[in-house]
Amino acid sequence: MKILETARLALRTVEAEDAPFYLNVVNDPAFIANIGDRGIRTLAAARDAISAGPVAMQASLGFSIWLVELKDSGVAIGMSGLIKRESLPGVDIGYAFLPAYTRKGYAFEAACAVVEHARSVVKLPGLLAITSPDNRASRAVLEKLGMQFDKIVYLKPGDPDDPGTCLYRLALSPNCD
Repeated sequence: MKILETARLALRTVEAEDAPFYLNVVNDPAFIANIGDRGIRTLAAARDAISAGPVAMQASLGFSIWLVELKDSGVAIGMSGLIKRESLPGVDIGYAFLPAYTRKGYAFEAACAVVEHARSVVKLPGLLAITSPDNRASRAVLEKLGMQFDKIVYLKPGDPDDPGTCLYRLALSPNCD
């Protein structure tokens, strides 16, 4: 189901048929380094993760992480959307793109549309975002969106190997056009 469109991109729900793409994204070395290893190694595991994650969240909350495609070709290039995690007090924006599609402005373009969707459709009062302290590219996207660094949070309390995660915030006032 199509959710959003931008000048160059279309964002739609992730479906079981997207398992090969999803498997590639979550096993990309940058994804593993900056977001984490989900342990998804097979198409069956990818289908299960899609069903338990984006499909279930979309059904229960009306939003989730969405697949990002190039509008002119339909080629899947990444994911972006809204996520409600138990470890955070609010909804956060997320994104991940295949290496061939980074540094082209796609993450910012998709994230801008997601922020507007959060404001005008979902009617959220604010958004959170998390990123690895070492992920300069992601931090730059968040700051360009107008998000403000809040603090370092520990998403795995008691884990001595948890280096901490940067938490960003953005207040979403109604659009006054």
